[in-house]
Amino acid sequence: MVKYVRYVVLIFTVVLCVCGCEMSSSTQPFSEAVSIDGVPIAYAAYGPVTEPVIVFVHGWCCDSRYWYKQIPYFSRKFRVITIDLAGHGNSGFGRRVYTTEAFGNDVAAVLRKLDVKKAILVGHSMGGEIILYTAKIVPERVIGLIAVDTLEDMGMVYSDEVKNKIYEPIASDFVPEVQKFVRSMFPVSADKTLVDAIALDMSSAPQEVALSSMREYFKLSDPELIKGLTVPLKSINSDFWPTNVEGNKKLVPLYEVALMKGCGHFIMLEAPNEFNALLKKMFNRIIAERK
Repeated sequence: MVKYVRYVVLIFTVVLCVCGCEMSSSTQPFSEAVSIDGVPIAYAAYGPVTEPVIVFVHGWCCDSRYWYKQIPYFSRKFRVITIDLAGHGNSGFGRRVYTTEAFGNDVAAVLRKLDVKKAILVGHSMGGEIILYTAKIVPERVIGLIAVDTLEDMGMVYSDEVKNKIYEPIASDFVPEVQKFVRSMFPVSADKTLVDAIALDMSSAPQEVALSSMREYFKLSDPELIKGLTVPLKSINSDFWPTNVEGNKKLVPLYEVALMKGCGHFIMLEAPNEFNALLKKMFNRIIAERK
């Protein structure tokens, strides 16, 4: 299994290079923080030691490599931190249940280790809820949140029937169903090489981590999570799924969204130049609002 995972990681890296990545400019030796339950959390830091710091948090069955198109762009002027959540990438295992709150503690552990005082957290997919948890755990260290293709309708509570329709096929036949699930997140016009690479990579994730984290994620209620939120929350979403802009603004007064057209779920990889420009705009808006 280990050999297979390493093979998939190699293939994913090679494919990304073919798609235009410069891995040498975005790789850095990992350091380690320890989460509240003792699990080692791998992270990498780039750029000048300044604040605010941009912290990138990946989503389900992914890891810090998924931000490789953002690291060179932002680390020229800003401190950038990427994190592998527990059970992902280079981080440790050993957790009985992989809850979204525990992932929030993983991010908090890195902020504490580096004594970050002003962090803007960027969370993709499930990472959106993770950074909401982090803002509750260490509010004194977080000045803003940017959700990436997630939190489209924060007032919506999905039924168990909808959740089971996603979870049960993946639990019964993991690899092909994850690949099918991933492919459903892209428009037909998407780069096939990139889609294949992500589908292969995510379906190689440790199944026990993937299934546990999905089960726990489906227990969340966004309306409960955003209660008491005191920092700005922005989003950069694809138009692949609708975003309830007005509904979200009623729940989070400082909510703001930018929509990217023609992309799927992995907007930071599909259209990185457009994404990076929008992310920088949101980053600067948060800084302005916190002054």
